[in-house]
Amino acid sequence: MLRIIVITDTPFLRSEADTVSMLLDEGVERVHLRKPGSDESDMRRLIESIDPRLYPQLTLQDHLPLAAEYGIGGVHLNARNKSVPDSFGGLVSRSCHTFDELSQCTGEDYMFLSPLFDSISKRGYRAAFTADSLRRAAARGIISRRVVALGGIEPRHLPQLCDLGFGGAAFLGYIWQAPSQQLLRQRIRKIVNYTESCFNS
Repeated sequence: MLRIIVITDTPFLRSEADTVSMLLDEGVERVHLRKPGSDESDMRRLIESIDPRLYPQLTLQDHLPLAAEYGIGGVHLNARNKSVPDSFGGLVSRSCHTFDELSQCTGEDYMFLSPLFDSISKRGYRAAFTADSLRRAAARGIISRRVVALGGIEPRHLPQLCDLGFGGAAFLGYIWQAPSQQLLRQRIRKIVNYTESCFNS
């Protein structure tokens, strides 16, 4: 099964904890809490508003030391957070933007490769890889089940990602630009259905 990950929008949203719970209940494997520039106190409030039974399915992209304190399941490394907190023993993921960066990753559980397609949430943030370059990277084993596609991902891209050997897809703009909770739920179900059909075909 293709790993489905959702990354939160940057601002703290009303009823965000309920939305995170719904995403995980509908089939999302992990939710990354990404709040660059946030205060630790605001991140604590968000974490504490989420049902603790879901903590193993969360990953922190900011304020990483809170992961061990609350029993959060994962931490994510990037330009802002370059090392795993000493007290943390869960899943580790990392942001990569080139094939060379991917090749240098050894201990991470999975890595994001981005941007795969033109961004939905960031104007002017264009795809960094051609279809040919992705096929060549897949043939060389650089793209593997540990690599999660990020950037402009929509359900229609999932069969292509499966064919290339990606282990997962991370969604941001496609999810958070849904104008209602009902449409958001429909989008998640569409993603799950595409994923299941991809692996059952």
